[in-house]
Amino acid sequence: MNQKKIFIVDDNEMFAQMLQDHLSTLPKFSTALFSTGEECLKHLHEGPDLIILDYHLNDVFKDAADGLAILERIKKEQPGITVIMLSSQGKYTVAAKTISKGAVQYLVKDDNAFTNISRILEDIF
Repeated sequence: MNQKKIFIVDDNEMFAQMLQDHLSTLPKFSTALFSTGEECLKHLHEGPDLIILDYHLNDVFKDAADGLAILERIKKEQPGITVIMLSSQGKYTVAAKTISKGAVQYLVKDDNAFTNISRILEDIF
């Protein structure tokens, strides 16, 4: 079975670990965690099939680029990589902006986030 590689990019270590644990229950996916977008960019050559990217990446690492800037760099360097944006806030304008920059979906980190991610992954793969 050929596993799909998913990068999880989130500076909230607990959320990222919980998401990775959730995805580990789905055998067709392997995951890698990154706490900054810059770390993720250094590993794009590994060919992830999908990136789950936090919108507010610089909450912990103040000098780190935010998720929108990282999304733009990913799409410039590897336009074929599928990106799902995540955020703790649900502003429509932010969601629309990330979709216009190339994200396939924008999800709010709420009680349904993991279920929604699983459904999207089943639809994509």
